[in-house]
Amino acid sequence: MKKFLLLMIFSLFSSVNAQSTNNIQLGSDRLISEFQNLVIGKNIGLVTNHTGSLTSGKHIADIFYKMDGVKLVALFGPEHGVRGNAPAGEKIIDSIDPQTGVPVYSLYGKNRKPTEEMLNGIDLLIFDIQDVGARFYTYISTLFYMVQTSAEQNIPLIVLDRPNPINGISVDGPIRTAEQHSFVGIAPIPIMHGMTIGELAKMFAGEEFIGKELKPQLTIIEMKNWVRDSYFDNYNLTWNPPSPNIPDLETAIVYPGMCLVEGVNVSEGRGTQQPFLNIGAPYINSTELIKKLEEFGSGGLRITETSFTPVAISGIASSPKYENTQCTGIKIEVIDRRKFKPVEFGIKLISALHYLYPEELKFRESAFDRLAGDKKIREMILNDVHPDTIIKYWQKDLTDFLTIRKKYLIY
Repeated sequence: MKKFLLLMIFSLFSSVNAQSTNNIQLGSDRLISEFQNLVIGKNIGLVTNHTGSLTSGKHIADIFYKMDGVKLVALFGPEHGVRGNAPAGEKIIDSIDPQTGVPVYSLYGKNRKPTEEMLNGIDLLIFDIQDVGARFYTYISTLFYMVQTSAEQNIPLIVLDRPNPINGISVDGPIRTAEQHSFVGIAPIPIMHGMTIGELAKMFAGEEFIGKELKPQLTIIEMKNWVRDSYFDNYNLTWNPPSPNIPDLETAIVYPGMCLVEGVNVSEGRGTQQPFLNIGAPYINSTELIKKLEEFGSGGLRITETSFTPVAISGIASSPKYENTQCTGIKIEVIDRRKFKPVEFGIKLISALHYLYPEELKFRESAFDRLAGDKKIREMILNDVHPDTIIKYWQKDLTDFLTIRKKYLIY
């Protein structure tokens, strides 16, 4: 199929300041209020989940289903499903959406991108999902495959832009190496990319991450009044947990660093009421761990001793680490978002754990390497390289990424 590029970016830019943050308009708001002409007469395939709501609270699928002149042909669901109630990693099967009666095709099961059969009768794809701002959060991997699908199947794709909830200026972490390509590392970007989904879609296409010579028909409907250094709670927006274990913004803020704990035999707090804020294992001494972290430095955090027992929670944590076993460790609380650097703290935490418990701490090597994006991170931790040196290791690559990133920033 002939590939060609039609990259349309609605750059209806207006200057914004901190006083205007409450008046944000999402890409979905603007599609309905300003750009309905783009969807009238179309047969739509909608990639969304429970986060795909306008600022009014109405879900984009329900709006399209009831809109005159629009046919909602199919829904495509990412990890956790269209309604967002499946635990992390659980494979999703195809189904029928009970609210609309429209077929739901899973993009987190046997297929990670739509097949030609799934796309039958669709002449416009729309993506509307709230991301959390971390490379290994798989919604951007689904976005990647939709940009690729647009090019391969010659179907236009509209991305309805949304905020990066943990701000759009913090960029940190190792750049994913080619060796660590996976669904939790779909593109060579750092753990914290500091970009919106619209900006990422532009980068995936423009840097040919989706493949050389692949030219998607890509339209980004931009937000209005989003301020780049803001957080999600600077706006009159309802936090709709993007996945069961990201229940609030504070969890999203720590997630880019604390998710690294998934790659070792330490509980990241799944199976408790505060996942990613409770960290522990039966072999950890809370007092000595806190002392080591204070030695390494942990700005912007309050760290306290804790103990907890992970349990299975239906729809949230089906079989957490150390299920029904008491863990001792730390509870973290963000007290200064601007000082807290989640990726750096994640490296310091795992370095401290290895320094204190070299025999007990075990890596799930492939899992950790995929999350970190570079196997050298694990190798340096195992050699007790000081975390400050590990952090310095990725700085040159990060600087190079920042240069590339500038080309795709919308706001």
